[in-house]
Amino acid sequence: MDQVSVTAASGLQSRIEALDLVANNLANTTTGGFKLDREFYTLFSAADNDAEGAGTRLPQIQKQWTDFSQGVLTPTGNALDLALSGKGFFAVNGPSGPLYTRNGSFQLSPGGQLTSSEGYPVRDTNGQPIQSQSQAPMEIDEDGSITQAGQVLGQLQVVDFPDTSVLQKMGNSYFMPNNPKTVAVPAPDTVVKQGKSENSNVAPAESAVRLVGLMRQFEMLQKAITITSEMNKQALTEVARVGG
Repeated sequence: MDQVSVTAASGLQSRIEALDLVANNLANTTTGGFKLDREFYTLFSAADNDAEGAGTRLPQIQKQWTDFSQGVLTPTGNALDLALSGKGFFAVNGPSGPLYTRNGSFQLSPGGQLTSSEGYPVRDTNGQPIQSQSQAPMEIDEDGSITQAGQVLGQLQVVDFPDTSVLQKMGNSYFMPNNPKTVAVPAPDTVVKQGKSENSNVAPAESAVRLVGLMRQFEMLQKAITITSEMNKQALTEVARVGG
C-alpha cells in the first residue's frame, strides 16, 4: 500500500476514535457531575508494521484523558442534592468496592439509606453507609456533617487523589483507581453545598464545533484514499497499455 493511503487510513482510524469521544461528551451535557474526555495523540512509525511504509509517521490516539475541571453549581432546592466546591469526590459503595463521583444527586432508599441515583450507598468517613433515623429533613454542613432532627448521622466521606490520572471511568459518573493499591486522601478544603448540583463540564458549543471539524477531516481523508485508489488504477491501466 502506498504511503498516502497508509497515512490517510491511520488518520481515519484516529478520527473515528476522536468522534466517539466527542459524541459521548455531547451525549452527557446534562449528566450531573460528568467530566469530559479528551484525546492525546502520538506518532508512530509505519515501519513498525509495514516495511513499505518506512519513514512514514502516522497519528494515533495513544490514550484518552479526563478533564476534571469543575462544572457550574446550580441550585435545585432539593435537600438531598449535594455539590462539591473544589477538588475531590463523594465516595459510595459500589458492587466491587468504593467508587468516586462528583454527582451528588442523592436519594433515600426504602430502608432509609442515603444512596446515589443508581442505588449505591453513600459512605461516611468510616466507610459505612449513612442511615436515616426519621422522616425529618437532613441538614448537611459544608464539611459534610449530617444531622437529622438534632441527631448526628455521620460525616460524608469526601476524598481526592494527588494524581487524578490514576482514575478510570466506570459508567458516566463514577471513577475508580486503575491500581487497587492507590489510596484516596481526605479533601479538607473542599466545601459541600446542600441544595445544589454540579453540571457537566462539557461546553456544548465547543464540542459541537469540534465534532463538525472532525467530520470534515474524516471526509477529506476519505477523499484522499479515493483519489489515490483511482490514480493507482489509472497507472496500472497505462502500464498495461504500454506493455501491450
